[in-house]
Amino acid sequence: MPSFKNLPAAPKAKKKPVTTTHHGVALTDDYGWLRADNWQAMFRDTSILDPEIRAHLEAENAYQDQIMSETAALQKTLFAEMKGRIKEDDSSVPMKDGAYAYGTLFVKGGEQAHYFRTPRAGGAIKEILLNGDKEAKGKDYCRIAGLAHAPGHDKGLWGYDDKGSEYFTLRIRDFKSGKDLDDVIENTGGGGVWAPDGKSFFYTMLDENHRPSRIYHHILGQPQSKDRLVYEEDDAGFFMGVGGSLLDDYIFIDIHDHETSEYRILSTKDLSAEPKLVAERLTGIEYEMCEGGDVFFILTNDGDAKDFKIMQTPVDQPGKANWREVVAHRPGTLILSVNAYKDHLVWMERHEGLPRIVIRDRRTGEDHAIAFEEEAYSLGFSGALEYDTDWVRFSYSSMTTPTQLYDYNMKTRERILLKTQVVPSGHDISKYVTRRVFATAPDGEKVPVSLLYKKDIALDGSAPCLLYGYGAYGISIPASFSTNCLSLVDRGFVYAIAHIRGGKDKGFAWYENGKMDKKKNTFSDFIAAADYLVDQDFTSHDRIVAEGGSAGGMLMGAIANMAPEKFAGIIAAVPFVDVLNTMLDDTLPLTPPEWPEWGNPIESARDFAYIRSYSPYDNVAALAYPPILVLSGLTDPRVTYWEPTKWVAKLRELTTSSNPIMLKTNMGAGHGGKSGRFQRLEEIAFEYAFALKTAGK
Repeated sequence: MPSFKNLPAAPKAKKKPVTTTHHGVALTDDYGWLRADNWQAMFRDTSILDPEIRAHLEAENAYQDQIMSETAALQKTLFAEMKGRIKEDDSSVPMKDGAYAYGTLFVKGGEQAHYFRTPRAGGAIKEILLNGDKEAKGKDYCRIAGLAHAPGHDKGLWGYDDKGSEYFTLRIRDFKSGKDLDDVIENTGGGGVWAPDGKSFFYTMLDENHRPSRIYHHILGQPQSKDRLVYEEDDAGFFMGVGGSLLDDYIFIDIHDHETSEYRILSTKDLSAEPKLVAERLTGIEYEMCEGGDVFFILTNDGDAKDFKIMQTPVDQPGKANWREVVAHRPGTLILSVNAYKDHLVWMERHEGLPRIVIRDRRTGEDHAIAFEEEAYSLGFSGALEYDTDWVRFSYSSMTTPTQLYDYNMKTRERILLKTQVVPSGHDISKYVTRRVFATAPDGEKVPVSLLYKKDIALDGSAPCLLYGYGAYGISIPASFSTNCLSLVDRGFVYAIAHIRGGKDKGFAWYENGKMDKKKNTFSDFIAAADYLVDQDFTSHDRIVAEGGSAGGMLMGAIANMAPEKFAGIIAAVPFVDVLNTMLDDTLPLTPPEWPEWGNPIESARDFAYIRSYSPYDNVAALAYPPILVLSGLTDPRVTYWEPTKWVAKLRELTTSSNPIMLKTNMGAGHGGKSGRFQRLEEIAFEYAFALKTAGK
């Protein structure tokens, strides 16, 4: 096994104890001072960060720089490999809408997408509507939130975030002149929905605590201060977004947390009207909707439909009293989404972890499915931009099969392969194996694990392994094709994804049994996956590197406390590790909306005790922790920078091993890391260099 030798002196955070009491329990936080009091303002202007906090973060960066410097050549090699698998001058297959087809492309050496259109019939003519590289020039960070063309195809709405704080500014690009109009809309969620006449749009405004609390209507040419407030959500526990229909007949206001939802709709025939409530929010009842001509289709779990069902209701009487079932609930088959077109209804569903697309002829009621035969694969449905169409688009990939993009005729069932992902440096599918195995959790549940490895590696326990996990919010990690992980697999790694509870891989119950007071199942599932891979000689505990980000970073913190001896190393990206303190702070952007996921420790002594029993920061102990690499972003509004910073300080204070615990804070980015496509590869190369060094390759 490798070791990190001749380590420099690690930064030592000062202790400034602060004690608070909750439910009769005293909590002392030695490192709470690392939370900047002016964090809201700092997200917009990082220069005002407290100098003492900045100095500590910079010292941490210098420490990990020194340790990882010996991998500099390896990082360059990994970056070159990953870049070599990307077609630099790639282009999407544009999607038809009216007289045009819209898409994105990248140019050789470019970091950002360029948004273009062609005549509907196609051809070589590409009209560049927005040059992402030009917009990002001179900026350390620039994330573009897409380009939404107006119904008249004469202009487009686009947004950008140049700090990583996810406060987006909206602009309107005139397609004829190539210049932006004078309108500047600030502090938004990043997108908007055009009114049918193209003279105004609706958008979501973020408040001072980064919550999407208001929907506004902006008329072109007016200052933002004159925008009409369409709807304001008073409950800080709910997220909110605004969308539209393919027919441009309705504006949808979607209000939801992680278990409850509510829709309000506005007919585009009267933009000055108040939005109309569809069905009032009831705790635990979710629904989402799309337009289907004279009806709305509604995907819901109402009436004990745990894995969801599809209803329809008249557009002029959308209330729950008029909902009628069109696709019944089937326990164990989770319906993920629904889309409606003139003659067809389309939904995606998942059974035993595998997705499929089901299409119903709305005239005859006949159903048919699109499915594939590999043990593990991923499907994506991008649908169509038009309502009156027989053609929709979907993508397919597996861990060995590069992404294939298809157009599919819902009437004739003709399938046209539009594009296969090109790997310029080459990719021989026959050299790799993808498998789907099942680990047994402590309570007997079977946890799916997707595997990718080269056919010629010895499965005798000697192979290193990167084991990835997430397990929260019902998000399922697809077994899709990734060119990046080939840099590990080609060096003899087994690449594994543990589909643990907290996701919806095996239905909604899989999610329910990995949240709230069942959260610890997520952690024990992941450890069970590691044990299974060792028991079956895929790897050994001293060769497993665990990786997870955000809520998956919390998973990393938990397994580090529960079973540090079972992992050779841990990579925790923007890790949500200070769960108890964050859930006790209702001023933070995500705290109130997150209570249905984790519990409310402010109101509930039981929730307080349960979260405290697993929260990684609160459970750091005198243990022999493996090498740990922690990644953070200074302007991250989702997992604030002080969470990983505090966690590292406490880990380093208490660990009984000599293994390094490193923190790398991106001082110019947020939750998603750097914004450019190749800049992101540099970050992955850094993580993989750590994994290779830790696992002895």
